[in-house]
Amino acid sequence: MLWRQKQLEYTWLRSLMGRYEDFWAVTEAALRHSLTRLSIAASDADVARLMDAYHRLACFPEVPEALARLAGRPRAILSNGAPRMLAAAVASSGLGGALEHVISVDRVRVYKPAPAVYALGPETLGVPAADLLFVSSNAWDVAGAKAFGYRVAWCNRQGAPEEGLGLRADHVVARLTDIP
Repeated sequence: MLWRQKQLEYTWLRSLMGRYEDFWAVTEAALRHSLTRLSIAASDADVARLMDAYHRLACFPEVPEALARLAGRPRAILSNGAPRMLAAAVASSGLGGALEHVISVDRVRVYKPAPAVYALGPETLGVPAADLLFVSSNAWDVAGAKAFGYRVAWCNRQGAPEEGLGLRADHVVARLTDIP
């Protein structure tokens, strides 16, 4: 949990400071910080092994079905992930054939929730943001996408409260197959 929190914090801080590093470097820095903070001894080989897990991330079981239901519509990933990380995740999940685009923030060298990131979706797909459905499991990402002008579905698997930013998802679902 600390690793993920620090990972996000580092993306936001780097964006605000104008000091972009790709998500792989940010993720490793967050891991190393977390290990130090928790007083966990880890060798460089241990860190490499933990980082390598990002190349084998699995998707939730309903993802292939949810993407299949959306066939005929533009389907894309818009992620903070570095291109190499995203390519590995798409390959390991077997979702390559279900996606038309995999979009990384590397193109604009800033992280979500910066508007320049959300602009990559309409720019890449050639569809206005208001005509796209942006789906995320992160409440902060939902707020950023909604602020940009997307229609938004929040996959709220944990029943978490929405962010107190005055921006609400158009749809809240517990599983991706519940998206209307």
